[in-house]
Amino acid sequence: MSVPFIDLKTPYLALKDSIQTRINKVLESGAYINGPEVTELEKKLADHTGVKHVIACASGTDALLIPLMGLGIGPGDEVITTAFSFIATAETIVLAGAKPVYCDIDPKTFNIDTTKIEKLITKKTKAIMPVSLYGQVADMDEINAIAKKHNLFVIEDLAQSYGAKYKGKKSGALSTAGGTSFYPAKPLGCYGDGGAIFTNDDQLHKAMKEIKEHGSESRYYHTRLGVNGRLDSIQCAILLAKMERYDWEVEQRQKIGNYFSEGLSQIKTPGFSTPFIKSDRDCVWAQYTLMVPDRPLFQKKMQELGVPTVVHYPRIMPDQPWYKEHTPQQGDWTYSRLAAEHVVSLPMYPDMDRATQDKIIDSVIKVMS
Repeated sequence: MSVPFIDLKTPYLALKDSIQTRINKVLESGAYINGPEVTELEKKLADHTGVKHVIACASGTDALLIPLMGLGIGPGDEVITTAFSFIATAETIVLAGAKPVYCDIDPKTFNIDTTKIEKLITKKTKAIMPVSLYGQVADMDEINAIAKKHNLFVIEDLAQSYGAKYKGKKSGALSTAGGTSFYPAKPLGCYGDGGAIFTNDDQLHKAMKEIKEHGSESRYYHTRLGVNGRLDSIQCAILLAKMERYDWEVEQRQKIGNYFSEGLSQIKTPGFSTPFIKSDRDCVWAQYTLMVPDRPLFQKKMQELGVPTVVHYPRIMPDQPWYKEHTPQQGDWTYSRLAAEHVVSLPMYPDMDRATQDKIIDSVIKVMS
């Protein structure tokens, strides 16, 4: 039995009628851009997350760029972020005209190490952009306290953690603004690119809504520099259907993640570890990511056993070629580099049956023994 890394077909089949009905409604209305599905999705996401405002947008990248622009962050400014994330995190800071300043990670959670943030703050620092990596929310209380002390904004990158809870509150409701991604492989994904921005700030919401529409306050009246950041009505229709079972999917991911951790707890090999989830939060398991001593060998042997693996992420952002050339800086990113060399993700999807879960666990145990 060969295991898929992710299963997008089963959720579709479970929601096929609802998805098709909603898509047909859009097709019949002809309102492909800014149709009623957009407003409906924004309200549903706001209610689900517990925030005042949500803006649906074209991608997870736009979901980070637009808040930066809305807060007036640009040339001459610095934004502190993690060194270990997908490149879009740093990319949006550079696209806004600012400089990303990289902080090392907590070696247990892979999220930004809050004890190392303050020493990176300068007169140019305008914001902190933590990433809630792999589905677990970053240490937001500590981050918000630092931001308040130094009069900084906080923008949470929740591209992998939509639906996760931190001390009873949802990811996205914990900062000045937050941005998520609806890329198909995300815990809540559409059938193309998509994203959403979350905020409780009325003025920022107004600014971001205008920026998303080419900076227009009203039709053909452009008061800001903007982008074409709209999410189309069909993708919103798909997401509305997918939200019908999303809470169940999160529960299933959590059950599978816990089952993996329990099953793999017997492995005592030096350099091997399972994910660490802090007791005051949960995880939506965008990825189930191990640390292994010899990643190439581990991946080779797992593939031979019919279990695919993926690396998220093999190179830290400040070591990426373009960024080394155009935003060069020195820093202590020891744990970020260690993670980049040793992390490996196992298959994870909510409809995974117990037999598949057991095969994955047994394969890891066999390879590590």
